[in-house]
Amino acid sequence: MKAQLTSLFILLSVATFAQKKVLDHKDFEIWNSIKNKQISANGKYVMYSLEKGEKDNFLQIKDAKATTIFQQERAQKGIFTSNSKFALFTIKPWKDSVVALKRKKIKKDKLPKDSLGIYNLNSQTLTKIGNVKSYKVPEEWSGYVAYLLEDIKKEKDTSKKKSDKKKSKKKLKKVGKENGYHLVLRNLNTNKQDTIKFVKDYLFAKEGAYFTYTTTGLDSTLIEGVYVVDLKENTSKNIYTSKKAKYHQLSISDTGKNIGFVVDADTTKVQVRPNELYVWSEGKPLAEKILDAKSSPKGYRVSSDGKIHFSKDASKMYFGLATPPIVKDTTLIDEEIVNVEVWTYNEPRLYTVQELQVKDDQKKSYETVLHLNNNSIVQLATKEYPNANIGNEGNAAYSLVRNSEPYQLESQWKGYTASDYALVNVATGETTEILNNIAGRVRLSPAGKYAYGYNSVDSTWFAYSVATNKLVNLTAETSFYDELNDSPKHPRSYGAAGWTTNDDAFLIYDRYDIWKFNPENGTAVKLTNGRASKITYKYLKLNDEERFIPKDEKWLLSTFNGVTMDAGYYEYNSKNNKGKQLIKGPNRFTKPLKAKNTNNIVFTKESFTQFPDLIYSDLSFKSEKILTNANPQQSEYNWGTAELVHWTSLDGIELTGMLIKPENFDASKKYPMIVNFYERSSDRLHRHIAPSPGRSTINYSFYASRGYVIFNPDVVYKVGYPGESAYNCVIPGVNALIEKGFVDKDNIGVQGHSWGGYQIAHLVTKTNIFKAAESGAPVANMISAYGGIRWWTGLSRQFQYEHTQSRIGGTPWEVADRYIENSPIFNIDKITTPLLIMHNDADGHVPWYQGIEFFVSLRRLGKPSWFLNYNEEPHWPLKMQNRKDFNIRMAQFFDYYLKGAKMPVWMQKGVPAIEKGINQGYELISE
Repeated sequence: MKAQLTSLFILLSVATFAQKKVLDHKDFEIWNSIKNKQISANGKYVMYSLEKGEKDNFLQIKDAKATTIFQQERAQKGIFTSNSKFALFTIKPWKDSVVALKRKKIKKDKLPKDSLGIYNLNSQTLTKIGNVKSYKVPEEWSGYVAYLLEDIKKEKDTSKKKSDKKKSKKKLKKVGKENGYHLVLRNLNTNKQDTIKFVKDYLFAKEGAYFTYTTTGLDSTLIEGVYVVDLKENTSKNIYTSKKAKYHQLSISDTGKNIGFVVDADTTKVQVRPNELYVWSEGKPLAEKILDAKSSPKGYRVSSDGKIHFSKDASKMYFGLATPPIVKDTTLIDEEIVNVEVWTYNEPRLYTVQELQVKDDQKKSYETVLHLNNNSIVQLATKEYPNANIGNEGNAAYSLVRNSEPYQLESQWKGYTASDYALVNVATGETTEILNNIAGRVRLSPAGKYAYGYNSVDSTWFAYSVATNKLVNLTAETSFYDELNDSPKHPRSYGAAGWTTNDDAFLIYDRYDIWKFNPENGTAVKLTNGRASKITYKYLKLNDEERFIPKDEKWLLSTFNGVTMDAGYYEYNSKNNKGKQLIKGPNRFTKPLKAKNTNNIVFTKESFTQFPDLIYSDLSFKSEKILTNANPQQSEYNWGTAELVHWTSLDGIELTGMLIKPENFDASKKYPMIVNFYERSSDRLHRHIAPSPGRSTINYSFYASRGYVIFNPDVVYKVGYPGESAYNCVIPGVNALIEKGFVDKDNIGVQGHSWGGYQIAHLVTKTNIFKAAESGAPVANMISAYGGIRWWTGLSRQFQYEHTQSRIGGTPWEVADRYIENSPIFNIDKITTPLLIMHNDADGHVPWYQGIEFFVSLRRLGKPSWFLNYNEEPHWPLKMQNRKDFNIRMAQFFDYYLKGAKMPVWMQKGVPAIEKGINQGYELISE
């Protein structure tokens, strides 16, 4: 009887399991993602939005017990006020409604506008305000919100008499970008509000109860100009006015007692704008002019683009100076203007880079300081050292300046840009050169006592004492650089945790551990002991405004096991140098989001099968409360499992990879397999992959649900032979899985994009083990690609082949055989694998013509191949309709070749140009 019951239970379990659904493309729309999570400063409330596919967001606020206290459809981008009394958020119009109106060709300015939601957490009441363009609240104090209103179209009054119309012939001032918008300043506690007309810019002080704004004015009741409002005293003061002036870079100090701005009071169209710099300080009736065109330093003018900001102690105001603009001859007509690009061999920046940076060059400003106690001005950045780093929140005695121009030309092929550095005395402007030809970014320590950085050329961290002018190589005797570097470039560092209080010590990472360095003499102490067990420790900064890592306190660290890929949180007591593991597991953990005034946190943990729902806890992690259940429907679907697999490459290297199996995996069956890879990915074992139309790669959950096994192998490279390296790592891994007996060796596909796409293009010239391949944005010809441009940045592609990802290690005239050997185009006749290629005509990473070279050669040889070009899309399709299309076609392609499904129409006859955008050809051809 017992045996019969057991059998019955097994049969029922199998039947129940068999009823699980298989993921389809339409299911992408029902999966939620969690957006913009926030925790209130008192730690009592958590706010987030659920976003389902392309549909509207759904905002929720929950308490510490996971009880929903408020929810709002179409709401997103929520924030709590600093006193935890209010939650504010944007309420969007219904997306379906907006789409319907767009179908009717309704103009953009007549579409529904956003609303502002204000939720009172104490009284649990909601206030909605329509037609809100933007809103702001103070950072570190509470009680007010300011918001701009969109123009509200009024209905025509047909009851007016003709005589009344004549009286109102005067053109009314309209709300808009040119004149500004109506601003409402609202007291959140009393609901009292003031409306200020035609506001262009507005700011709350960070700490003090002050508010500032600029307005183009209305009439005698509101004079145009700059205003400051004392919200404690409820007073408003006009500190500057000028008819039809334009204002730039409005800024207010943290205390609110200082305001800076740039004025352009000239109403003509003169090309060289006569900008003037003004500053106001509490107690003064009006803002004072500091600089204008006549008083600016020779060769410079006040910049309208340089950001104005104040030092933390409000003793200094920083602003920008600019060089005079290049003036156009406006009398020329189009037929008289010469349109020629003159490229010069020895100019620092390649012309294509210059072209992309024209707007930045036109807005370039040089950091300058105004000492508010005596109105003295010191220029910190100059044409010789154009970039400045301000130390100690603007309070430091020295500024670090940088110049990279001498090294920009060679960056074309080196893959990095070195710089020279100097220190500028903020009080006197005296400049002292300190470092030359540093291949890495140098910064000032938080208190401004040291200039520090990592020089990739000699692979060392260093610290330069501002007080003693002493340079100390901190890591000269130990290895703090990438131990797994397999490219012909200088190895990167593992980064740094930061500086302890008062710049007393600098914390640097090696591959596994955290080390504390004395910046004065380079002596070091290892704080963790991860290397022996291959556990990596990282410091978690829980306060975004934290400047120093606190001494003699407990730190929260993350842990990552490099063998099992498990992660966790670790508590380190910096007072006694002891620690303990708080939580760990076969999961991936995010950095916790901590409440400002308590130890309450929100974090997530995930695995391939576990969605990263929000969890509420504190820094002890002794109790956890799951706040969300974003995707309960996942249990209804056949999902998958993830595990590590190991094998040995043809070069004798022990390798690791990820293997994804269907949830109902049966080792006695044969499964079609798709190989997907890039470089090293096994550390992502516990990453949850929700069903979604990806931009460039297969969705693991989707394909596992549909009965595929997925293999993602790590690849280790030999300099000069990237294609061979991929073969030596991937193919033995595939064969090792075939030997296990559950992979159908006759139905194996391969898919990858960009660097992955190149490797696939190379592999199919060397093996016929794959029955089908999708190669996205592949480089087919390394010789022609070497001379190409990365159009998003304007950079030459030379550095990529000589030093970085492509790993050739030399130029075509130095190692021509390597370029030929690693280029699929020279062995394309050996390909027997059917290929799907996706390469878009606006690709700014890999030149589009590479995909074309590949496809037209395959076409020339009559090889089964298809080419997808999503017009005006970059390296991967970004528009949702294109992403969905790509995923449908890729699934149909693999299903046809690996599962024996019917061929879709587009594979049989394509989609003729005359049918583009009309017929997609998804229909399956009947036998």
